[in-house]
Amino acid sequence: MRSDHGAVQIVSVNKEDHSFDLDTDALGRILLAPEVRDKDVVVVSVAGAFRKGKSFLLDFMLRYMHRKPGQDWLGQDNEPLTGFSWRGGSEPETTGIQLWSEVFVVRKENGSEVAVVFMDTQGAFDSQSTVKDCATIFALSTMTSSIQVSTVIYNLSQNIQEDDLQQLQVKPTQHQELQTVREHIHSCFTSISCFLLPHPGLKVATSPAFTGQLCDVAVEFKDQLRELIPNLLKPTDLAVKEINGSRVSCRGLLEYFKAYIKIYQGEDLPHPKSMLEATAEANNLAAVASAKDQYYKNMEKVCGGDLPYVAPDSLEEKHRFFLQEALHLFSSTKKMGGRVFCERYQQQLEVELKEMWENLSKHNESKNVFSAFRTPAVLFVLVCLLYVLSGVLLFIGLETFSFTCDCIVGLAMIAMLTWAFIRYSGQYREVGTAIDQAAGVILEQATEVLNKTRSQGQLAAQQKKTR
Repeated sequence: MRSDHGAVQIVSVNKEDHSFDLDTDALGRILLAPEVRDKDVVVVSVAGAFRKGKSFLLDFMLRYMHRKPGQDWLGQDNEPLTGFSWRGGSEPETTGIQLWSEVFVVRKENGSEVAVVFMDTQGAFDSQSTVKDCATIFALSTMTSSIQVSTVIYNLSQNIQEDDLQQLQVKPTQHQELQTVREHIHSCFTSISCFLLPHPGLKVATSPAFTGQLCDVAVEFKDQLRELIPNLLKPTDLAVKEINGSRVSCRGLLEYFKAYIKIYQGEDLPHPKSMLEATAEANNLAAVASAKDQYYKNMEKVCGGDLPYVAPDSLEEKHRFFLQEALHLFSSTKKMGGRVFCERYQQQLEVELKEMWENLSKHNESKNVFSAFRTPAVLFVLVCLLYVLSGVLLFIGLETFSFTCDCIVGLAMIAMLTWAFIRYSGQYREVGTAIDQAAGVILEQATEVLNKTRSQGQLAAQQKKTR
């Protein structure tokens, strides 16, 4: 296993007020990597009571993912088990929610590629966590994991008890009969299956020197592990995360995390309506992100990076075309919340696309060689013209006007030197911007006068020809 990968804390629990914090930067570094951000995501998570070997089991999954097909993926008898941190004893090891930093890209039988993410969660029912803490961690794990039980493992080491079944409830309390609790499980998941693992051995559970060597693991446990892990992770059985019938990408999963963490920040567990609204919000934000990404990628191919300067008219034509494509992608994406709810996200998309267009347009304009030297060129031409005009005025005896021209020449030269200093040093950018704007106004007015003069000349020539 590569040493540059490890467990990344994405959800932390504040032990003082039992609040939850989402590290969006850390989560974004994993899910927004260029090679996986647009791929459909499979989230493999393990949830259950504390000190029941969740991290231990996940590390065998990571070992399986790193082995090549045909290899004995369990490895050598003396090979230590690495991955998510785990240890024996009675004290909890994992807190909050962690993701493995490496996202595995798996090619399915139909040729499509999916991104497989592994999630470890804090154990429930420890001495430091409240019922709300346990319910929140389990709910976040379940809501963000893939829809099939083959990729959401409820880890129990003894007989299933009623408190274990209660953890599958969305509501904080359940005032119905135990039979209703069992029936409610089937409405929480698309399908439910069970796999029984024997005890891994006393040395695994009690020895402080145990580091995962297979020679210390019970033979029965290893035999069942060889059957369980491939059944969970073979490409044909990987279940892509779906919400409302639509597949979720890595980029979309980030939006769902951000939306769900908000509704669990209060003192009480959220109502189903709040959860539905959060899902609809994340669903729309994921569609906005996909549309923005498509627009940006298309425009980058036209004017991004080191590509040469593009004529403004041509660039604006491309912008209008790709803008409509992005809006069409958003409108055609299956979303939740209804038309009125989705309209505000379309408006948000239009505003953000407009900002992106303005930034791309400025970036393209900065590549224009003439634009880079427009200000000094305008000021230099202005100095030359005023210098000649000053001499003519002085020659015909209009000394006052000649002196005025000389003053303007001096100001223009000072502005030119100031502009050069600002471009060289990078200081006083506001002054540089003001000089650029003034030069732009002068150029615009001069161009307008020249165009008007030329139009009048052409009109006069046509009238003369008509006569």
